[in-house]
Amino acid sequence: MKNKVAEALLQIEAVFLRPEEPFTWASGIKSPIYCDNRLILTAPEVRETVEHALADRIKENYPAAEVLMGTSTAGIAHAAIAAHILGLPMGYVRSGAKDHGRGNRIEGRLEKGQKVVVVEDLISTAGSAIETVEALREAGAQVLGIVSIFTYGMKKGLKRLAEAKVENTSLTDFDTIVKVAEKGGYIAAADVKKLLAFRDDPQDESWRFK
Repeated sequence: MKNKVAEALLQIEAVFLRPEEPFTWASGIKSPIYCDNRLILTAPEVRETVEHALADRIKENYPAAEVLMGTSTAGIAHAAIAAHILGLPMGYVRSGAKDHGRGNRIEGRLEKGQKVVVVEDLISTAGSAIETVEALREAGAQVLGIVSIFTYGMKKGLKRLAEAKVENTSLTDFDTIVKVAEKGGYIAAADVKKLLAFRDDPQDESWRFK
């Protein structure tokens, strides 16, 4: 499944590799990869594959799940579709509480003690996912884990998840994307070393000259 999802994301350019002309992230980091899993929603065949894979992963890893919660905003649609497949309720967690109405941060009904799985589109430094987990815990939910479509496998993200005592499982990952991209001719063999060096330390731009 890792290879199948990786190939699908590359085909629709939800994951786009461009080591020779890096993208600039909001943090200023120069990145050889750009990931936009929202494109999955506009590619019906890929959407079918990804959403059923998410549902299967949740059913296999967290059979006790009672509700799915998407991260705002990219995880919302994926949580909704996976929840529909599984016949589970869903909601989502805002990045901050509303400044009007009831001032909700968690949208959708959530009872204290309910077993929740968080649905995220991608994990890099894991900041948004952990904020979501913390908000749910504060509301009294029992967070079983996070299920995401793609993870970079960055050391910072892995460390933060461990510190937050929450498990993430992803459909595919950076190393698989690189392997499938090289095999499929999306990148040259010489680019593999650069990409893996970026993964190891995104702050160190020396990967560009490997």
